[in-house]
Amino acid sequence: MEFKKENLKNCMYLILFAVLLYVGLQNLNVVLDFLMRVIGLFLPFIVGAGIAFVLNVPMKFIEKNVFGRGKWKDTKFVKKIARPVSMILAILVAALAVYIVGQVVIPELATTVMGLGRNIERGIENLTIWIDENFKQDSVIAEWAESLEIQPQKTLDAVIGALQNGVNNILTSTVSVTMGIVNTAMNLGIGFVFACYILLQKERLAVQTKKAFYAIFPEKTVKYILHVCSLANSIFSGFVTGQCIEAVILGTMFFVAMTLFRFPYAMLVGVLIAFTALIPVFGAFIGCAISFLLILLVSPMQALLFLILFFVLQQIEGNLIYPHVVGGSVGLPSVWVLMAVTIGGSLLGVIGMLIFIPLVSVLYALFREWTYKRLKKKNIKVEN
Repeated sequence: MEFKKENLKNCMYLILFAVLLYVGLQNLNVVLDFLMRVIGLFLPFIVGAGIAFVLNVPMKFIEKNVFGRGKWKDTKFVKKIARPVSMILAILVAALAVYIVGQVVIPELATTVMGLGRNIERGIENLTIWIDENFKQDSVIAEWAESLEIQPQKTLDAVIGALQNGVNNILTSTVSVTMGIVNTAMNLGIGFVFACYILLQKERLAVQTKKAFYAIFPEKTVKYILHVCSLANSIFSGFVTGQCIEAVILGTMFFVAMTLFRFPYAMLVGVLIAFTALIPVFGAFIGCAISFLLILLVSPMQALLFLILFFVLQQIEGNLIYPHVVGGSVGLPSVWVLMAVTIGGSLLGVIGMLIFIPLVSVLYALFREWTYKRLKKKNIKVEN
């Protein structure tokens, strides 16, 4: 049997890959440490790419709807200023959102949390009295309520003792913390500059990347890579935009409704629901559970009414708002959404929950395309 030169080269590559894989598995810790060092080296650019991806959504909207319409859209001056002005406006929008959170939401949350700390003891006493008045006939619940003993001074002493024990560790790690803050600030600064460069030169960078791909890979492979990148960009952009808008709407709905019906902690619950709603499937229910416990310390009856309010607003959001805001941008069946959230949460926590839904959606779309192509090739028709 005669070996062709091409086949021999492929066999050598396969053997080399197998040897490298074996050595890598035998020294997995070294490989992982090396990968972490590489990621740390490129971290500012990874952060910059993430910032550029987020800012590109409002920038593209501004560029299309402000500078892409009207009789003057094709003038040389407008074409020249459209990109930098759109980028600056997008940055200002993001900065305004941060400013609102810093100047309005955070002080309100701080006031609420301070008041919450003062009301915990009184809230538990009210809960005990309410249980005693409404469940006198239920001996089990009454005994549990009577067994509740709150010793605020003892708890405070324990907290102070723990803080005192940790002072020495805090002092010794001050230098490390300071260096970490400086390093983080530098990474963010470099990342922000890199993000601006990406946003201003994204078409040129795309052309350069395509040229490199065409030089390295076969044409058919490059076309498929570009198709995957386009699909991923569309799905990720639609998911991130829709999820953020939906979370803001849901948090605003809770704040307005709780303010109208005079529920306690309206601002805190609204912000909490908005942030937890970013986590698909489970997020809103996590926010509901925490909010229920907070309101329960003030008024058990209002806590029960809050549950009713939550399920009413959740139905409105799930049936009317979510389909129109997020829509089919993800296009993933419910069972795969649940699987993506579970696996992503197990691997990377909350960030994994956010990333894995669009990631699995991309894989699902590619697999569906491949399946239909194979069925068509085999001339097989399957009813939906």
